Amino acid sequence: MELQSLAKTAPVASATENGDMSGYTRDERDLIRLGKKPVLKRNFGFMSILGFSCTVLITWEGMLIVSTQSLLNGGPAGVIWGYLVVWAGTISTFTVLSELASMAPTAGGQYHWVAMLAPDSSRRFLSYITGWMTFVGWQAVTASAAYLIGTLLQSVIIMLKSDYLPQPWQTMLFFWAILAFAVFINTVASKTLAHFEGLILILHILGFFSILIPLVYLAPHGDASLFTTFINEGGWPTQGLSFMIGLPASVFSLIGADSAVHMSEEIKNASTVVPRAIVISIAVNGVLGFAMLIAYLFCLGDLEAVLESQETLGYPFLFVFQTGTGSTPGAAVMGLIVVTLGVCSTVGVLASSSRMLWSFARDRGIPLWKQFIKLGHRTSIPVYTIAFTTTVSVLLSLIILGSSVAFNNIVDLSIAGLYSSYLLSCALLLWRRLQSQGIKPYSSEVRRVGPHNLHWGPWRIPGVLGVLNNAFACMYLLLVWFWAFWPPVTPVVPETMNFSVLTFGATALFAVVWYFLQGKKEYEGPVVEVEL
Repeated sequence: MELQSLAKTAPVASATENGDMSGYTRDERDLIRLGKKPVLKRNFGFMSILGFSCTVLITWEGMLIVSTQSLLNGGPAGVIWGYLVVWAGTISTFTVLSELASMAPTAGGQYHWVAMLAPDSSRRFLSYITGWMTFVGWQAVTASAAYLIGTLLQSVIIMLKSDYLPQPWQTMLFFWAILAFAVFINTVASKTLAHFEGLILILHILGFFSILIPLVYLAPHGDASLFTTFINEGGWPTQGLSFMIGLPASVFSLIGADSAVHMSEEIKNASTVVPRAIVISIAVNGVLGFAMLIAYLFCLGDLEAVLESQETLGYPFLFVFQTGTGSTPGAAVMGLIVVTLGVCSTVGVLASSSRMLWSFARDRGIPLWKQFIKLGHRTSIPVYTIAFTTTVSVLLSLIILGSSVAFNNIVDLSIAGLYSSYLLSCALLLWRRLQSQGIKPYSSEVRRVGPHNLHWGPWRIPGVLGVLNNAFACMYLLLVWFWAFWPPVTPVVPETMNFSVLTFGATALFAVVWYFLQGKKEYEGPVVEVEL
């Protein structure tokens, strides 16, 4: 594939010479004001990026997959109220991040915003660490998505063929196959990516009804006691503590809404479309997720039998499908719908991961950045970062051969990594909001937006309401980030230990050490490539 270096691409080289904004589209002006050259093709409109965001989130599908942890620590009531807490906190968080995306619609996202908002004394360091946390979080999400869907496919096979014994090497091969499909859509068929995501949005909604209707119609129903039935299967001293331990399980079904942010430089009218797509996708997915959750819990049946089915099937919701519909083939088809949508979600996850890494490389935040900033000549996609993200996931998949428990900590790392980047971005925006000079109103005539000249974008929540929402988002993020490191059961043994505190700590330590050894020599924050 013929490649071009970003450094050699200068479609806006005349910006400085012209000295005005005439001749540029709104998207080009928004990027140039941030000091960035528009080099990626803008193929996404509102509906396609809405589909992209919805299918990366896959909330109703994700709730079925990850709700077991909340059932163990919290029970049916814990799952319901925990989901509502997480949904409210997620809406608040991404409303704040949407304000930042409107202010600076760049593929870098969190680390670029931190560089704009942080004090001069710590700007480079905080931005660098945020970049690494976001980078690691998205790499973990990519690997986690392929792993969870691969193991779910094995569970469907077990349901159809009871004598099938899933082997770790088979899990790894399924993992690779799912990843290969995502790579194909992102590279060979990259021109169809926007249309693909629009199509998957339709399947996402049709799939919801294809599962909800037969489940509710055929399965026996429980009663309203599920709203008050709390369970503490983790052996924790109090029910309240057990509920908090189970809370982060709901987070994974609503994580990754910043995927649209990292695609900003490929979206038309990004400063308004990205915020709208993020907020609407969380609202739509949240409603679908809650509806599926209530239906699932009303059709749960014998809770003990459901939890025990984890030992044989791996995913208890398949057992609920099987007993509820009374048909193993029917339950398998329902399970395969979830698998199909999960496979499609990895396409968007890989795209977002690669764009975030490409942007960080553009600002010289990672080793070998000169290679990673190269784009495909015909497609203008970051092929090297797609290849790197795929390689990282393939290498991580080798952990499965040794221990699936160890790989599960990669799943947990995605929450810790991404939520730490959200927290820092939201906290710094709140700090800027409360300063006397504040942030200046939006103006399309501004030539430079940066640390000493902050302007709101066209989309924001004004006044006291914006401040209160920002403060609530910070409290929510800190709460979830803290509980994400707790083990699911007590007493804690190596098999049940949550090692994400170790993996996250090691990642943060590496980023800090690398910054002082090498990073600070090259990383100056977002590079100004062009000026108006």
